This record gives sequence, C-alpha cells and structure tokens, in this order.
Amino acid sequence: MNELAKGAIRIDDLVVTYGQRPAVHHLSGVFAPGSLTAVVGPNGAGKSSLLRAIAGLHPPAQGEVATAGAVALLPQAAAIDRAFPIDCLDVVMFGLWSECGAFRAVGRDGRRRAEAALSAVGLDGFSHRPIGSLSAGQLQRVLFARLLVQDAPVMLLDEPFNAIDAATTADLLRQLALWHGQGRTIVAVLHDLDIVREHFPQTLLLAREPIAWGATAEVLTAANRLRARGMAEGWDAEAQPCQQAA
Repeated sequence: MNELAKGAIRIDDLVVTYGQRPAVHHLSGVFAPGSLTAVVGPNGAGKSSLLRAIAGLHPPAQGEVATAGAVALLPQAAAIDRAFPIDCLDVVMFGLWSECGAFRAVGRDGRRRAEAALSAVGLDGFSHRPIGSLSAGQLQRVLFARLLVQDAPVMLLDEPFNAIDAATTADLLRQLALWHGQGRTIVAVLHDLDIVREHFPQTLLLAREPIAWGATAEVLTAANRLRARGMAEGWDAEAQPCQQAA
C-alpha cells in the first residue's frame, strides 16, 4: 500500500466478526484527510464495530485498516460507568494517557490543559464534580473535553448526540465544526439524518455491507435507505458464519 497522508484512514476488504458472524462485511474505501463523515444505517449494521476496528480495539477477521496519525475515540455515553467514583477532571485527563503512560503523573501543564478543555465545552467549575451527578448533556461535554486534550488528527465519535438536549447538541456541533476547520478527520456514527444532511458533507451508509459512500445528498437517497432497511429486515441471527472470514 502507498503511504497515507496524515489524518487519512484507508480500509481494505474489512471484515469484522463476532463469533465468525460478520458485523462489517467486506468494506473498502478511504476517509480522506480532513474529511467530515457520518456513518449511518439500521441498528446492528456494524457502525460501532467499524469505529472500534479503526481505533484498533477490535482486530479484523479479514482485511486491513490503516491510519496515519493518532486516533481518538469517543464511545457511546451508555458505555460509561457513571457509578464509578471519579470526577470530571480525571475523566478528561485520561485523554493524556498516551503522553503520560501508566506510571507518570499528569503534572501541572496537563491539569491546566484538562481544565481549559472543560472550559471550552462550557463546564467551568466542574473539575471536581463526580460524573454520577451529571446530566446526559454534561457527561457528553466531559467526553468532548477528553477528545480535546487528546489533540488527535483522527477523531471517531459513536452516537455523540444521543439523548442530549438541543442546546448541548448545537454547542457540540460547533465544536465539531471547529475541529473540521482545523483539518482533523472526523467520523461520527449518527441516527439523526437531519443533522447528517445539514452538518456532514460525506456519509457512509452501512448495513453490515456498504450500501453507499460519498457525498451525503447522493448517499441518502430514498432508494439507498430502502435497500439498507431491506437488508436489515433480512438479517438472520442463525445464519451461517461468513465463509470468507472463517
């Protein structure tokens, strides 16, 4: 393969499986450096699995994912254990893990960066608030602040606007636009197609297999969405494993 430009993501015949049954089936393509792409599709279409494969958290059963530069992942907020006794500043400072490692203190500069990130997402004074006391929108702001301190050229977001209020969504969309303006590559799993049409110039429509990938207006046609829905309705939990991925 040719060398990638910083921020690019190249996917070559990717198959991601659970128990050999494909969650993502033979996907190939490129997220260009600095692109802003929504990943949409029915429930169970492999969208989160794709992000995890790009982030290196789920090894492919087949094919390859290549990235140029560090990758930061914002998981679904539902995956966060809000009962764990940790405050907002500590959550944000986890974004400095790659710099500090497991055995080095974050230091004053790292704390200042984390506090500045909280301020940037509208959470001044929240440093010592436990995450269990936060609203859904406040928790999502904390997770965006963690992405800020990671300062990665590639940012992956899994349902970043799920179950949060309109004002918070608008604020976080402005943050995404800022990152996009800085030339970062952003890939976000989304369900709200109105947000996709208004804010995301590129879209990947996935139904385990790729349906369409390109300019949003060309991808989100009625025919493509009908095809994706039809494929989802035909999924069989007892189907045989993907032979090519065995």
